[in-house]
Formats: sequence, C-alpha cells, structure tokens
Amino acid sequence: ASDVYKRQTLDALSFGRAVDDSHGTLIYLDRDEPKLPRLFVVSVGNIDPYDANPKEDHLDRSDVSPIEDPSQAWNAISVGAYAETDYIDPSEKAFTGYSPVAAKGDLSPVSRTGVIWESGAPIKPDVVESGGNWAVDPGYSMMDTPKSMQQLTTKYSAYESGDFTTTSDTSAATAKVAAIAADIMATYPDYSLETVRGLVIHSARWTDRMLRVLDQEKNRGERAQLVRRYGMGVPSLERALYSARNSLNLIDEASIKPFNGQGKFSEINWHQLPWPREMLLALGAETVRMRVTLSYFIEPNPSERGWKGQFAYQSHGLRFDVKRPYETRSDFHARLNKAERGEEYYNSGTADKSWYLGIKQRNKGSVHSDIWEGVGADLAEMGEIAVYPVSGWWKESKYDQSKLGVDYSLIISLETDASVDLWTPIQTQIENAIELQT
Repeated sequence: ASDVYKRQTLDALSFGRAVDDSHGTLIYLDRDEPKLPRLFVVSVGNIDPYDANPKEDHLDRSDVSPIEDPSQAWNAISVGAYAETDYIDPSEKAFTGYSPVAAKGDLSPVSRTGVIWESGAPIKPDVVESGGNWAVDPGYSMMDTPKSMQQLTTKYSAYESGDFTTTSDTSAATAKVAAIAADIMATYPDYSLETVRGLVIHSARWTDRMLRVLDQEKNRGERAQLVRRYGMGVPSLERALYSARNSLNLIDEASIKPFNGQGKFSEINWHQLPWPREMLLALGAETVRMRVTLSYFIEPNPSERGWKGQFAYQSHGLRFDVKRPYETRSDFHARLNKAERGEEYYNSGTADKSWYLGIKQRNKGSVHSDIWEGVGADLAEMGEIAVYPVSGWWKESKYDQSKLGVDYSLIISLETDASVDLWTPIQTQIENAIELQT
C-alpha cells in the first residue's frame, strides 16, 4: 500500500471510522453511525547506526532522514527520540575512548525528522522522548550503543537470570509517551481523546540544549523547520495532570459545525476565558507565558491524496486566534467575522509578534500549539480566544458531515516565574459561573 493509503487508514481509525481495505482503496463502512475515535501513538522510525557515516553530523543526517510510514498520519501522536544522557560508564571497557555522538538533551542520533517535508505538511514529530544515544570510536570509524546510554527496562525469561535489560530508539520513546497518554486517560477517564492527545503535546517542553538551537534562529520559518526536528519537546505527565499556583491549565472541550452544507463556513466559537486580569495587571512588566494548543481529528479524504493540494486531505481544518493586547472585543470579532464589521472597521493587518511560531507556521496538520511571551499587563487584555473553521474536502462534498459537529479541545496554560497565585482568581470565577447557572 502507498504511504498515503497507510496514513489514511490510521487517520480514519483515529477519527472514528471503520474501514475496508480489501479492494485496494479506502472505503468507509460506518459513516452513518456514531464515531468511535481512537488514539494512536506512533514511532517516527530509526536510523541504523551501522549504515551511518561516523564522521557526519548526526543532526544533518536526521534532518535528511524523513520519518517513516505511518507516522505521517495527521491524527496520531508521532514520537521521536532525544538523548537523555551523554555519559558512558567507565565499567563498559569495550567503549574506552569512545565519545558520545549527541550532546545531552539533543536529538538522539537514531531519530528521523520531518524537516525535509514540504511546508504544508503536518509538524512531525509531535514530541520526543528518551531513546538513547550512540557512541563513536576514537578514530571515527564506527558507532555503537553502550548500555549506559540506553533505557533500563524490565524483561521476562524463563531461561535467563535477571529481571532487567536495556531498550532504546524511537520505539522505547514511543512506549514512554503512550504511558503518559494512558495515565492521563486513567486519571481523567471523561476526557476526550482530543484532549488526551492535546495534553501530551501541550505538556512538552524543549530541553535547554534544544532551546539554545531554536533561539538562535530568529526567522520563524526556519525556527519552524527546527520544530520538525524536535517536535514541541519532551512531554511531562506532571504538567499534563496538575496545575501549580503560578502555572495552570485551562481545558475547554467543545464542538463546532465547520460548513453549512452549501459550500460556506458555518460557525465561529468565541471562548471567553476566566481570566485573572487583575493579577496579570499587577505583574506589570513581569514576563508571562501563555501556551495554547488546539487539538482535533480530521477525516481523511477517501481518495488517494496527500497534503500537496491545499485542503485536499483534511475534511475540515480548525484554527485559533487570540484577542490582541489593546484590541477591543468588537474589533477582535470583526477581524475574524465579516458579518460583524461596521462601516468604520479598519484592520491594521499588524500581527502579534510575541508568538514563538506564529499563525503561518503553527497551522499545519490537526493539532496547533504555540507560545506567547510578553508582559503581564498585555496578557491581561487577551482573555478571549476564537476557534474557527478553514476549508477541507467536506466543504463542497455531498458527504459533508458538519451538521453532526466536530469535537475539539482547546488547552490554555499560563506560566510565570513570579511568586503569584494565578489559580485562585480563576477558580473563583469558575465557581461563581457555575453558581449562577444552577
């Protein structure tokens, strides 16, 4: 089967469809029945150390080694590997004189990337996890994998002694990410799979080493290419599950009807957030970070198409936009919705440059994550987020299922280094809102 066909199948299963592949093409079996979404966590594939040139820069090699099928699937969590350590235990005498290939915290030499994909492709990998490191001999003639650079894991054997062994590569990394997703589901069984997937990616942070590489690139386009190497970083179960006083998550699960059945867009959802405005104003010029992740599943086009034709593959797309500092609420609505524009409306066209990736770079695939960084006084005025549709193959198709609505999860987190309690004012607003509705 072609690469497109394989990722179509994975995306269709994720969206909630049963498929028939016995005729050499993708056939949906249950489009008139309730969806049964699934979450897949997929390895991006490995580079063989014995096929690699020891004298070649491992990042250059990874950047030209595209991720393998079917981790190109839009709806899957695609996982790469990073080197958690660059330490070679002296007790491994066979590796005396060897040196680590990857620096601690950088991409593992084994990991493939999405760097050379065309610009319209989804950003893959989504995240990276610990997958071991390689070591190179003193003469740079061969590479190998010391056990001290790999991951410790359990094993079972009826014939061998010992309960432990080592594992590595992107498969080991994928298992760790799958465990995070499973723990989220076990802790919050009512969360949608869109939320579980979003939280895994939202919780990820780049290592110090990755950040140094990313921050050297001021051009957002080039920076986005580096994100196709590192994903959004290393996920954290603790960050996904819990909110600290000066670091918290807001989660909104909602549904939207992308199209009206007549080839036109149907809805915009406006999310008015329980914003700690007074607390943010009090921070003044103190730096605050807002991270936003929008996660949803698309239904892949059943014809054999990739992402080369704009909107050819996705059934629909969703985007988020945030009210800009000092932009009035009415101007924000008018900027995104022509129906709300009065005669005096004027769009300056000036984008908020405080986003790390920006609109053009983050809007790939079916999960969109970005980080805004600025002063508390500006963020205080940004308490509203819009989610709106963009085009897809449903828009002009008789198979459009917009009337049923499509689910999404919007995740927002605030972080500051200052010792302030952001959680309590938000909790108070939520409790008051619930009290008013009862």
